[in-house]
Amino acid sequence: MKAQQPQHPVKHSSWAYAEQHAEEEPALAQARIRAEEIGVRPASPGVTALLTVLAAATQAHALVEVGTGVGVSGLALLRGARADAVLTSIDYEADHIQAARETFKDAGLPASRARLITGRAQQVLARLTTGAYDVVFIDADAARVGDYAEQGIRLLRPAGLLIINDALDHDRVPRPAVREDSTQVMRSLEKSLQEDGRVQTSMLGAGTGLLVAARR
Repeated sequence: MKAQQPQHPVKHSSWAYAEQHAEEEPALAQARIRAEEIGVRPASPGVTALLTVLAAATQAHALVEVGTGVGVSGLALLRGARADAVLTSIDYEADHIQAARETFKDAGLPASRARLITGRAQQVLARLTTGAYDVVFIDADAARVGDYAEQGIRLLRPAGLLIINDALDHDRVPRPAVREDSTQVMRSLEKSLQEDGRVQTSMLGAGTGLLVAARR
């Protein structure tokens, strides 16, 4: 066991280094350009690398994503999942769905591996089969993230993973003086999942926080 070390004033340098740990494939680099053009903030490189590892660790076969964006996180998940895995990705913006199709095409993914749905996530999630999924990834506005998380837990098989992006709300959650509505929501969600006997949780520092909950 290593001796406890004092907080280093350049901790940010370690975070930035970790964010650039994995080199991204050309399709992801192009997708990030596409995201900037249409005003979408995709998952960070550190998050996408971690999504790939988590999907691989669970040998994911069936995945759900709330918040398609331009397909950056979806592609990362599919890169780690089994070769026959299928991603169901939901976004209410039709131009996001189209951008994701272009990303998956650039990556050489067969269309059959990504079921892209334009619609309201709460309605779509309610129609999905209970206990049928290995990974549920949520990248959505804080206002509805609690509802999506509850649906996500319902959808997971035992040992499946619920993954919530931006769980530190742009790094505001650790600062007690910050009382923004979105920050309060994420604090509440973290606490409720910690107290939920159906899952085991961990907060990871990639991007602006990934809250990961494993279904018991």
